[in-house]
Amino acid sequence: MLAILHPNTALDSEAYRQTMEYLENLPGVSIRVHEIQGASQRLTEIYLLGDTKSLEKAEIEALPAVERAIRISEDYRILGRHKDDQRQSGFTYNGVEFSQNNLNIFAGLCAVDVPEHVEMMLQALEDNGEVCTRMGAYKPRTNPYSFQGHGKGCLPWVFEKAGKHGTKVIAMEITHESHIEEIDTCLEKLGRPTGVMLQVGTRNTQNFELLKAIGRQSTYPVLLKRGFGITLNESLNAAEYLASEGNANVIFCLRGMKTEAGLPHRNMVDFAHVPAVKRLTRMPVCVDPSHSVGSRDQSPDGILDVMHATAQGVIAGANMVLVDFHPKPEKALVDGPQALLMSELPAYLKDIRLCHETWKKRQAIYQRLRETTAE
Repeated sequence: MLAILHPNTALDSEAYRQTMEYLENLPGVSIRVHEIQGASQRLTEIYLLGDTKSLEKAEIEALPAVERAIRISEDYRILGRHKDDQRQSGFTYNGVEFSQNNLNIFAGLCAVDVPEHVEMMLQALEDNGEVCTRMGAYKPRTNPYSFQGHGKGCLPWVFEKAGKHGTKVIAMEITHESHIEEIDTCLEKLGRPTGVMLQVGTRNTQNFELLKAIGRQSTYPVLLKRGFGITLNESLNAAEYLASEGNANVIFCLRGMKTEAGLPHRNMVDFAHVPAVKRLTRMPVCVDPSHSVGSRDQSPDGILDVMHATAQGVIAGANMVLVDFHPKPEKALVDGPQALLMSELPAYLKDIRLCHETWKKRQAIYQRLRETTAE
């Protein structure tokens, strides 16, 4: 069962104290408290875990701080959608909204290489009005001799340049819990010129100890990539690991499935799951067309496959796009052959916005159909 408190309930208030005292003494029930900071209000959710079948919903709703109670199913208890569940989807971080209704574009370097390229990328994003990017400092690689990223050594100048160009959120993959402290220490030392979204790569989707460590901190939101060889349900449960430890500010990323059936693309593009994830959970959904397609191949219509894949995801309702760009792909240390060119950025952004507007128009068509049917 889930108890949702009245918005902005103070944790030192008498109503909160009485409510918690009652809940903490329920036999056979343990509680977990989650706080969600929205753009205008803070919402506190209390999850009652264990033997809750005998609890009366009205009894919980009668507690002084409780606004309403919801019975929840077994699947995705925190991040899932449940009957009579009207909770908002998404969150706000560093002034940027992430929800199931809007769209954010994270174009940038798959791997940070030299300051010059980072500067050029961030300048181009600023010129096009974008405030989010991707910058890989820690890179898990299949080959132990491949470039593994500059690690914490590049963080100071990446964060400083991001602040200089007005970048508010950087998606940055981490591969070990120590990286959280490295990022946090560096940002604090610099006066937090930008924000970071911790990214869990496809190889670490079932690294449960790493997921728990990331979930225990609530400073940074998380972008979780689907595991490349596991079911959708298994990947969604990986996201639930994060939320169960306390951090429910999670975005779920579709990035393609590893199978020969996906050829000639690098992975089997799985963007048809965008609406499915939004139906099953309250998480915003991201698509990563660069790692799905893995090339700069172009169809006869003159449009790159990666752009077609992006359109498929966005027109189906994706809320975030994670895409590789590079000022000089031939010099990129990771995935240069799949990176889009700086000259292609304005057209790519225009294409994405066109697709997002089309998704809104599609919504309106079916909204009118529902209204007509209901009459």
